[in-house]
Amino acid sequence: MSNRYVVIMAGGRGERFWPQSRLTRPKHLLPIVGDKAMLAQALDRVAGLVPPENIFIITNAEQREAVLEVCPGVDAGQVVGEPVGRDTAAAVGLAAVLIQSRDSAGTFAILPADHVIHDSEGFQQTLARGFDAAEKEECLVTIGIEPTEPATGYGYIQRGEPVCRENDIFKVRRFVEKPDMETARGYLASGEYAWNAGMFVWQATAVRQAIGRYVPELETSLAAIADELSNGGNLADVLARHYPDIHKISIDFAVMEKADNVLTMPAAFDWDDVGEWPAVARHHEADASGNVARGESVILDSTGNIVFSDEGHLVALLGVQDLIIVRTADATLVCRKDQAQNIKELVKAVGVELQ
Repeated sequence: MSNRYVVIMAGGRGERFWPQSRLTRPKHLLPIVGDKAMLAQALDRVAGLVPPENIFIITNAEQREAVLEVCPGVDAGQVVGEPVGRDTAAAVGLAAVLIQSRDSAGTFAILPADHVIHDSEGFQQTLARGFDAAEKEECLVTIGIEPTEPATGYGYIQRGEPVCRENDIFKVRRFVEKPDMETARGYLASGEYAWNAGMFVWQATAVRQAIGRYVPELETSLAAIADELSNGGNLADVLARHYPDIHKISIDFAVMEKADNVLTMPAAFDWDDVGEWPAVARHHEADASGNVARGESVILDSTGNIVFSDEGHLVALLGVQDLIIVRTADATLVCRKDQAQNIKELVKAVGVELQ
């Protein structure tokens, strides 16, 4: 277990959860579902899977102090703030560099900070099987979510031939981007596709080799970072020198869609990425009219609404339906539920001080 690590990516902006989610305190730092910040829940889920000192959090510089506040048990040296966002390929590569600097034989799982997973036991069992597979050979393991509906908001993984039937591990035939509804229905009916949840397990050396093969310019930057760190360079200073020059690209586009050593295994746990306000309603009890409310509210003759209000502020609804109302100290959102996916556009029009 000493050679196993967990890296949690916690650098998103969570714009679809404005106005509660802000640049310095986005979705993963809020109790969107549950009583703890989403990131704190992610840490709880891996407790005991790896030693506490083998857990890293990669966030951005603006959020680093807030991350330390909601995760008081994590050593400050294990929370890394990227000076600029460069998407997940850079974050994965940096994680590999940091782990290799401590453990040349290190294998790590990379996980998003803002997913809802209630079955921690099933989650750990799935990750343990992923570690086992990644340690046996230099492969890239991705965890697929069995689809429950023809969703158009997720990327998909197509399973190929089985590698190990006992552990339910398959080769990946291909990754596909978010489909239209007709295509998604076909994926669901075929039984060959899983949702891509962005959860991976691999040896640090294996993912560095893949980056070197498919995005050599990123590997050049990573090698320079590793060299300077090995010579006593300060991490923040080293990243400030090299990160701005890194091309912004996801690990899926950069590596996973090109590599020929990718395996997939189904998740043995419940999962929801809670990507926008309407998804939150799935995790809260609704009243007889389908309204979900957190905070002080009075709701009359209204159906299917979502209300989130800061403590000490009453939100009253009368004769309305299918609205999202989110009230914070300095901003209030009112929108139809079918417009939730456009909140990111609204945030762009809001003053910088409210983002």
